[in-house]
Order: sequence, then C-alpha cells, then structure tokens
Amino acid sequence: MEETFTSKLLKNLVDSFGKAFVPKKLRPYLKEYLFKAGVYEVPYRLFGSLFWVAVALTYFVYFLKIVDFVHWENPLKAFLIVFFSWLFLIPFFLILLASALYFYYNMRIFHRTKELEDRLPDYLTLVSTNLKGGLSFEKSLWAAIKPEFGVLANEIALVSKKVLTGSDVNEAMIEFSKKYDSPNLRRAMNLIVSEVDSGGRVVDVIDKIIENLKKTRQLKEEMAASTVTYIIFMGALVIIICPLLFALSYQLVNVMVGFGNKVATSIPASGQIPISISSSGMKPIHFRIFSVAAISVIAIFSAMIVSIIETGNVKGGLKYIPLFLFSGLFFLFIFSVLFDVIFKGLITF
Repeated sequence: MEETFTSKLLKNLVDSFGKAFVPKKLRPYLKEYLFKAGVYEVPYRLFGSLFWVAVALTYFVYFLKIVDFVHWENPLKAFLIVFFSWLFLIPFFLILLASALYFYYNMRIFHRTKELEDRLPDYLTLVSTNLKGGLSFEKSLWAAIKPEFGVLANEIALVSKKVLTGSDVNEAMIEFSKKYDSPNLRRAMNLIVSEVDSGGRVVDVIDKIIENLKKTRQLKEEMAASTVTYIIFMGALVIIICPLLFALSYQLVNVMVGFGNKVATSIPASGQIPISISSSGMKPIHFRIFSVAAISVIAIFSAMIVSIIETGNVKGGLKYIPLFLFSGLFFLFIFSVLFDVIFKGLITF
C-alpha cells in the first residue's frame, strides 16, 4: 500500500512539473502537433521527467567539473559560481533534451506523412471500386478502411467518427488534409471535396487522382535512379577520399613538427644563422581531433545533400548519417595505421 502511494505521489509530482513547463495557451497547439506524430495524449510525465534528468545531469557536471574551480575561502565568489552554474546548466540541458525530443517527434511526423502518401493511391482505388459498386460516397470511404493502410486507415477512421457525431464529411476531409504537410494529400482531398460539392461524378475524379499519384511516384523513382552516380560519388568522397587526405595530412604534420623540433634543438642558441628556428607549439593530436570533427561534419552534411538529391527532402537522409559517419571514421583509422607504418622512418629520422 505504501509503495502504491509513493508511486502515485511521484507520478503526480512529475506530471505537475510537466504541466508547469507547458503554458495553457500552447497546450492546444502542442496537442495538435503531437497528434500528427501519433501521440494522442500530451506526455506531461515525460516533460516532467526531462526536468529531473536535466537536474541530474547538472548535478554530475557540477561535482565532476565545476566544483574544482570553486574557491571556498572566498564565500561570495563561491556562492556566485555555484549559483550561476546551476542557473545556466539546468536551462542548457533542458533545451538540449527538448531539442532532441522535438527532433524525434518531427521524424515521426515525417515518416507517418510518407507512409500516408504511399498508401493513398491504394486506398483511393478501393474507394473508387466501392463507388462503382453502388455505395454512397461516405460508405465508400468507410468500407475502404483496411488495417494494412496503417496511418491512413486511422485517420479516415477519425474522419468517420467526426461525421457520425454530426460534422460535415467535406469539412472533416479538408481538416484531415490540412493536418499533414503533404501537397499530394491536400490536392487530392480538395479535388474530391470540390467534386462532391458540385454534384459531379466523383469516381472519375478519383480515378484521375489515382493515375496522377501513381505517375508522380513513378517519376520520383526514376529521378532517384538517375541520381545514383552522384550518390556513389558523395559516398566515395566521404568514406574513402576525405579520410585518406586527412590521414596523409596527419603524417605531414608529424614530419614537419618532428623536423622543426629536431632542428631547433640541434642549433646552438648563439648560432649565426639568418633565421630563427624554434620548436612548434602545434601538436599532432590537435590535428587528429580536427580530422575527426571535420569528417563528422562532412558526413552529416553529405548525408543531407544525398537525401536532397535522391528524394528532395533533407529529413530522408538521416539513414545515411550513421553509414557515412562510422565508415569515414573507420577508414580514417585504417589509413592512419597504414601511413604510420609507411612514414615511420621519416618521422623518426
């Protein structure tokens, strides 16, 4: 009984924190946004949990890094360091976690929209068949709902519930089309609704829409196939060429730093030479860190460029990021080991 009470108390505490961070005016917009991602209730508990995660991260960062810089012999300075550390770290981690959550929901919306567009021609084909079989427009829509249509089936089911509770079918369909950022869906629903309002032959319009959607899909597939050469070039550039050049440059830095240090130590301070040679302040490890960071940035942006070339949308390129990133870093390591063996004599002189 005590555990149940404690768990309820913790849940209520987390929920209350989650609701406190979401203003009441923003809650309807947040609910509509989450609805697109397939989340039908606002996850206040998740939002509250993010706050406590941010507090925990701040705690660890403070005691691992910041506490060493606190001068406890000066109470005022120690108080200011502690106060501003917690004041800035908690919002920083909250923004970081909220951005990651927003990115996750955006990707869910993108994939749901893509799935909906892929299923739309098959669904409209069933609607057209039902209309030709003598069913009314509303019944044709409901009868075409199949579990294999996934997101589209759920959305049409919601449209049917709105119609059964007194809403106009045309208004419900227009509202559904505006929910997702899909020009194909919006255009198809607008054409169907306008034809229903005018009293024309809806089945002819639906057949034309199906034909256009299939042609559009075929054109996209042909465009994607025609850009394979560019994708292969970008992949080779990120996975092979960039790591090769960075690994070679790293060995060049090693040679130059080693040569400079050796010359600087071999010449007496009073040596009569027209130039001054001293040991370099640059370390090869700095260039290695720069190489890893540069390849990571190049891999991420190359994946986005490949996605734009292939699909016209940057969000579809996220699947390429792990491939480009880990492959590029792997070959950087391989080339570095290989060049270490080749240039060993030059570096050691």
